Amino acid sequence: MIKFLDLQKITQRYESELHEAVLRVVDSGWYLQGSENERFERHYAEFIGCRHCVGCGNGLDALIWIYRAYIEMGIMQPGDEVIVPANTYIASILALTENGLTPVLAEPRPDTLELDDSQLDALVTERTRSVLLVHLYGRCAYTERIARFCQHHHLKLVEDNAQAHGCRTADGRRTGSLGDAAGHSFYPGKNLGAFGDAGAVTTDDAELAATVRALANYGSQKKYVFQYTGRNSRLDELQAAVLDVKLRHLEADNEARRRIARIYMDGLRNPLVTQPVALPDPMNVFHLFPVFCDHRDELQEYLHQHGVQTLIHYPIPPHKQACYRQWQALSLPVTERIHRQELSLPISQVMTAEEATEVVRLVNAFAVTNNNCSET
Repeated sequence: MIKFLDLQKITQRYESELHEAVLRVVDSGWYLQGSENERFERHYAEFIGCRHCVGCGNGLDALIWIYRAYIEMGIMQPGDEVIVPANTYIASILALTENGLTPVLAEPRPDTLELDDSQLDALVTERTRSVLLVHLYGRCAYTERIARFCQHHHLKLVEDNAQAHGCRTADGRRTGSLGDAAGHSFYPGKNLGAFGDAGAVTTDDAELAATVRALANYGSQKKYVFQYTGRNSRLDELQAAVLDVKLRHLEADNEARRRIARIYMDGLRNPLVTQPVALPDPMNVFHLFPVFCDHRDELQEYLHQHGVQTLIHYPIPPHKQACYRQWQALSLPVTERIHRQELSLPISQVMTAEEATEVVRLVNAFAVTNNNCSET
């Protein structure tokens, strides 16, 4: 069996360091808001290239607190509009509606799968306050055109960096440092994954960082004094210690993912299966390796029968989900085609070249005859 993602093997790579870190936390008797958080926040801010990092409970909360902080700071108010890719995991959009903001869905480019910056001028209105840029699949979605657009219209550029830890622009800047603020998820399956839910906000804005920290701590900046009606969304010491260990290995892990991706990109030749346009190495950390096929479900079943685990990211686009019934009539053909055709092949830092080569062989051998999948 070729697993989609073998978390056990990933953990084993750093076993002694992780055991040491976990035992240090256990023996310390201090499990929240302590030195482990301070250390990881400092190291992650330096890694991303921002002045401030604020740990929180998960990636969704990170985005929620950014926009909630802007509301508390008087920069936004409920009803304001945020341009967001229609092709994204639903958390990007949940963070907006949770704050009473209005998502304005933008189609992606079919070749890059990321937000189509040529659409922005048609989507901006007098109520637009922000662009939420999503680095989906681990691919850098930033363009200078997006940055200029936000500057021209005085919009906050917020990054959803949940899938792109360590990704860079062509000129070497890290995703998560490109806009006014960024939300990060450290869900266990991410390139930088914790042992449970965890997240963070990065920013150069000291006021925003302080507001986010307070909101995630019941709304308190001083014990038993509550400036905001906040919630409890704190990064615990155990997760911070684990993340600090894994952060030291992130660059090497991402390069290992790129080696697997090169085998896929160079080897996949089945005309039934297409790939997005390749990006220069720094601009993709290959959190996922998406391919596209009109016979996606048959391809997935065929690979399953041959011992290869795959996943679909994502089977139903946000505007077709029951929780957003008001968007059911929207026609977003590029997004809908992506969600209808997408299949994620296995990729990770512990996958071997031999496993990747076998996946290539199987995909290239896939054929559809009379609506049945087979191996040619």
